[in-house]
Amino acid sequence: MTAAHAPGCPGIAPRWSSSRKEGVGTAGNALGRIWFTLSHGIINEIYYPRLDRPCTRDLELIVTDGREFFSEEKRDADSRTAWLAPGVPAFEVTNTCRRGRYEITKQILAHPERHALLQRTRFRPRQGRLEDYQLYALLAPHLHNCGVGNTAWVGEFKGTPMLMAQHDGAGLALASSAPWLKRSAGFVGISDGWQDLRAHKRMAWEYGRAERGNVALTGEIDLAACAGEFLLVAGFGRSAAEAAHRARAALIQGFNSAWKQYREEWEAWQNTLRPLRGARTDGQDAYRISAAVIRTHEAKDFPGGTIASLSIPWGEIHGDNDPGGYHLVWPRDAYESCGAMLAAGAGEEARRALSYFEITQEADGHWPQNMWLEGTPFWPGLQLDETAAPILLLDLARRENLLEAPEDRRRLWPMVRQAAIYLVRNGPSTGQDRWEENAGYTPYTLATEIAALVVAADLAAQHGESSLGTYFRETADAWNEAIESWLYATGTALARRFGVEGYYARITPRPFSALAAPEEEIVHVANRPADQQAMRAVDLISADALALVRFGLRAPDDPRIVNTIKVIDGLLKVETPRGPVWRRYTQDGYGEHPDGAPFDGTGIGRAWPLLTGERAHYELAAGRPDEARRLLLALEAFADDNGMIPEQVWDAEDRPERELRFGRPSGSARPLVWAHAEHIKLLRSLREGSVFDQPPQTTQRYLREKVRSPLVIWRFQCQTRRLPQGRGLRLEALAPARIRWTANQWAEWRELETRDTGAGIHLADLPTQPLAAGTRLEFTFFWTEANRWEGKNFELAVVGPK
Repeated sequence: MTAAHAPGCPGIAPRWSSSRKEGVGTAGNALGRIWFTLSHGIINEIYYPRLDRPCTRDLELIVTDGREFFSEEKRDADSRTAWLAPGVPAFEVTNTCRRGRYEITKQILAHPERHALLQRTRFRPRQGRLEDYQLYALLAPHLHNCGVGNTAWVGEFKGTPMLMAQHDGAGLALASSAPWLKRSAGFVGISDGWQDLRAHKRMAWEYGRAERGNVALTGEIDLAACAGEFLLVAGFGRSAAEAAHRARAALIQGFNSAWKQYREEWEAWQNTLRPLRGARTDGQDAYRISAAVIRTHEAKDFPGGTIASLSIPWGEIHGDNDPGGYHLVWPRDAYESCGAMLAAGAGEEARRALSYFEITQEADGHWPQNMWLEGTPFWPGLQLDETAAPILLLDLARRENLLEAPEDRRRLWPMVRQAAIYLVRNGPSTGQDRWEENAGYTPYTLATEIAALVVAADLAAQHGESSLGTYFRETADAWNEAIESWLYATGTALARRFGVEGYYARITPRPFSALAAPEEEIVHVANRPADQQAMRAVDLISADALALVRFGLRAPDDPRIVNTIKVIDGLLKVETPRGPVWRRYTQDGYGEHPDGAPFDGTGIGRAWPLLTGERAHYELAAGRPDEARRLLLALEAFADDNGMIPEQVWDAEDRPERELRFGRPSGSARPLVWAHAEHIKLLRSLREGSVFDQPPQTTQRYLREKVRSPLVIWRFQCQTRRLPQGRGLRLEALAPARIRWTANQWAEWRELETRDTGAGIHLADLPTQPLAAGTRLEFTFFWTEANRWEGKNFELAVVGPK
């Protein structure tokens, strides 16, 4: 060994690995606390002990001849990944040297009990003999979700030589069934094994320790001693000694017994699922793949918590500055995942998800925009669809006969009650909604809020709170009635361009200085909130307008929906060799740059396969099942060769130098759990001939009974400026008040006390139905608890029909 300590501390700035995962896996039980990811023919992030704690950047092999030849698996070999068994997330990876020199075959799985990752490896020369080659394992620890501050060293456990690392209460140990010829610890970019091997084609450096930095471990495998076949085991624990114990135990037990248990447990679970079939004809069972992907993303120490993806989008340019990646819980995505489990008949997974929502609900009734598994918020934003989703999930579970026990319904009612109260207190508002980049009103968020309140109203009546339920229902009706005044733009240049009367849009308030381009569509709609009047309301065309149909608020053949689809298809649809796919909305900035460079805070939003699934659901609702099946085939075709459905696909000309090809996965998250969830729900919907997760309460109320609201709601965060003739005006506030109002410029005035709804909202209904069009209505508030007037008058105009 040339030195005790490696030079170059702390190394270069750490980065994560590619988000283009070709496989993800974990044991099919609650004991094995290892999750792993694969891309470019190697192991990437390994997660331990939690699903939101990556502990490595990557583990790969390098081949040299000791003189001139240097070959790195992930860059210099063609890779092929295959499932070891259908629906079982364990993989065989074959890497073939592009220069024809060697072939490496690896079988990879997480140990069912030992908190260890196993890689059974076979190295086979395709030119020359085994003794002509040298083989090295390289491992980059990023323990406890950090690339900096790791300490790595060469050590042993009970006489077994290992490569070891530790940081912040997490330890790692890499062991091999074949002897190590040499071992070293170094700092990435300066004294690590890659630098050594690239320069010298052999291990010229042997450093015993690399202290507190961005570190890497390197070991040379004794190919002669193992005849090219060996087992690598990466063990994990709270300390390096604990990790070494597990690595040695898994090494002694061997691969075959671990594989037998791993396979049996996963196959037993898959056999409990409802029999559904995908559309792929290449021999892969896309349904079983989606089921395995979703279940792999559920936490074990926080049962029911499902993260968005075991990936860090464009991870190759992100380091410790982005600790969250997609290994966080978005309540909306978790709702979609649990809905898919219900569609597949996985009742226990759905029960765990409902319990998880119950545990992680904030005291005021909402859920964070996203959060760590224990429930700690990560991003500071508020998305009201994230609060509506658990209500809809509970109702879906009830319809699937999952909540037959009265005690279950009683226990979960307080969760629904608090969530519904939060919705009526805070929405609709201009807070961030379904897609995080823009504030404003979106059809998806409004649809989920309204549907959730209709569901909550029924549940309130069942639990003896009929008056609260009436308020929820009246609020939902009023918001549903207002959708067109908030979202439906008419008479615009864009409408004329597509030959339609109007279209639903997502509304983004922006200051005048923030307008993007002269051709940007600017529309003024009278009833948009007052805080948008100081700005210009920018109408973004969004594919999520179809949520109005998905959640039962508008019929699929509603002319306004049909008009909107013409505009959506004209602006957002992309035809690819694998089928049609849609972008999220105009001016979306979440995606690669035009030259394919990774998203770095700016970019161009690309096309999302899950939107192909959502469009298929619309086509099914519209009575076109053949078209829905065609779109199902496209959704499955957007997956990679191993069935991983990406968040986005590249929608421009090929950029092979950046691994971007038209209609194929981009550099964002892969797999996206939501996309796999949409896939499973679509399979169930097609089997039954109707949209699986569409709430029957809204379809009955708004599509069959065609309920209209007699009220317009005014509140401080949503100050309507127009009152249709013949409608009542409801004023809402968060404190008791006396309303003074006039309809004749204060020649006469009346007063009305607010009443408490039981939801923390105080309201007064003004009898404005007889007022004639053209009347100017004015009012103000006297706050009874504070004993003061508001000090400002508010007004709106009574308008007649268009």
